[in-house]
Amino acid sequence: MIIAVDAMGGDFAPEQIVRGTVSCLRQTAADLALVGQVNQITACLGTSLHDLPGLRIVDAPGVVGMDDDVTCVLRNRRDSSLAKVVEMVKTGEADAAVSAGNSGAFMALAHTRLGTIAGVRRPAIAVLLPGPRGTRVLIDAGANVDCQPIHLVEFAMMGSIYAQHVLKIERPRVGLLSIGHEPSKGNDLTQAAHQLLEQVSIDFIGNVEGDDMFGDRVDVVVADGFVGNVALKAAEGMAQFAINELQTQSSRSMWAKIGAFMMRQSLATFKRRSDYANYGGALLLGVEGICVVSHGRSDAQAIGNAILVAVRAVQGQIVERLRRARPTLTPAAAS
Repeated sequence: MIIAVDAMGGDFAPEQIVRGTVSCLRQTAADLALVGQVNQITACLGTSLHDLPGLRIVDAPGVVGMDDDVTCVLRNRRDSSLAKVVEMVKTGEADAAVSAGNSGAFMALAHTRLGTIAGVRRPAIAVLLPGPRGTRVLIDAGANVDCQPIHLVEFAMMGSIYAQHVLKIERPRVGLLSIGHEPSKGNDLTQAAHQLLEQVSIDFIGNVEGDDMFGDRVDVVVADGFVGNVALKAAEGMAQFAINELQTQSSRSMWAKIGAFMMRQSLATFKRRSDYANYGGALLLGVEGICVVSHGRSDAQAIGNAILVAVRAVQGQIVERLRRARPTLTPAAAS
């Protein structure tokens, strides 16, 4: 197994990308390829490749900026590290691609170069979220802003397959994010999607609300990319606010300091479970290859975990399982 990592993508590239990739060598049996400008990657390594079995460097002189126009990237940046990791998946030189770079360009490259799995109209971003008994999936987290009901059905089915075969949840419970549990609640999109989801072969539990995202009721939360991304960013912001407030309040008095000391292990666990770095990256489901979109602010820890997301997706044969499911990705009710 070979995972291609975009060494030049992200706010802290290439140093943090290289550090995270090297640290991941000790956590997985996969071979890793750092793709980018050789001189910069070598400078960040601080050691010879001979001392790092399982790691190699692939030259790609071009760099895609975080704000670069997607159309420009598709037309003129074929020598970039971002384009190269996708191309390595397309040619079979790598089993998966990981990047913390320009997410719009990454998704566009994956869509155009790899193509979509037959029966999938829209690839979607599947993000892992913490829950009481492990992780759950939020899909779509931003790839598709404007959706039709059938798209939400496909997201639900892809998310269910991901949860079952990669997260090892035997029968994932799938919920549609809305403003109330009743089928009549929500906008035209969610109401129509609800009717379709009742007719496909997944464990659809109905509508779920925002407070269900981190509860014990659901394993796969389905939304269009606009709502899903807003929900994700709000959750990330609230988690960071809670951490900052706990740190501030714990230093206001001697008793607060004593209480914080007594609860230090619990507070550390909360911080770890709410930190996006521990979940690494999001899978772009529906394309003909495994692509992991990592946060632009990813540090070494986040990159290492993103690589592990890619490894688990390869081991779970997620693309092949989505291919097998293609006859059911378009329910008869949608025709």
